[in-house]
Amino acid sequence: MNRRSFNFLALFSAFTPNLSGCQSTPRNFWGASRQQIMEAEKELVNLERACRGRLGVHVIDTSTGQRFGHRSDERFLMLSSFKLLAAGFVLDRHDRGEDSLDRRIRYTRADLVEWSPVTEKHVGGDGLTLAELCHATITTSDNTAANLMHQSYGGPAALTRFVRRLGDLTTRHDRYEPDLNTSDPNQPSDTTTPRAIAETTGKLVVGDVLSSSSRRLLQDWLLANTTGGKRLRAGFPLGWRIGEKTGTAPSVGANDVGVAWPPDGAPLLVSAYVETTSVSQETRDATIATVAKLAASLMESTTQARS
Repeated sequence: MNRRSFNFLALFSAFTPNLSGCQSTPRNFWGASRQQIMEAEKELVNLERACRGRLGVHVIDTSTGQRFGHRSDERFLMLSSFKLLAAGFVLDRHDRGEDSLDRRIRYTRADLVEWSPVTEKHVGGDGLTLAELCHATITTSDNTAANLMHQSYGGPAALTRFVRRLGDLTTRHDRYEPDLNTSDPNQPSDTTTPRAIAETTGKLVVGDVLSSSSRRLLQDWLLANTTGGKRLRAGFPLGWRIGEKTGTAPSVGANDVGVAWPPDGAPLLVSAYVETTSVSQETRDATIATVAKLAASLMESTTQARS
């Protein structure tokens, strides 16, 4: 297998993530033997082979900066996982006094797009606040809410500028829902890499980009998400808290990006992108859940070995 088809990272390479604000939490003592690395490597290859497409993964231990991944620097369509970043941008603007979470956004039926379970119930009248739109787009993946959030800060290009300010030189935002769910043959529109989005997620969710109150609000929204029960949440053990944002398009694949807090120890940042149309949605979900199981088992087995 050539380097492009299997770009497995040096599993625990020296890396100091720019996640300032990851407060002094217990260290996970996450380290793996060569045998564990080989087993993890084999598992990711087998997962990708089984889904008959591409699998992109990046996992970061926030207490040590250690990480592993597969196709971590290849581009994937974000699908709805971009909504995590959009909510982070709205919160950042609120913190800076450039907008207010309490500001009401009014919209009409003409603004509605496919899959808008919350916004379709509030057409006309007083609309919804920015905070309510963020909650809707994170917890239900409401597409109209995401578009209204885009409009609130000046469109997709403004979101790209925001992540550039955070040091993410890879992730890009180009279109509104639902157009962003299709590939652009001429340019990598609305794409990220597993590495880039995991790092940016960390800066927003456990770093110090946002104020403490905004950071807690973003965490609460992610923890309350209702769309990811069969993905990362299904793979981590009972007792872990999982905050995440999924993305799904039958013609593309599925993904899940978020933070996993173990009962004891620092959180893990996880991104998993499955690009395939050759298997069922259930298999795509199960692939992402298996990534979570692998990440948790590596951390728990090595922690137990050191205890």
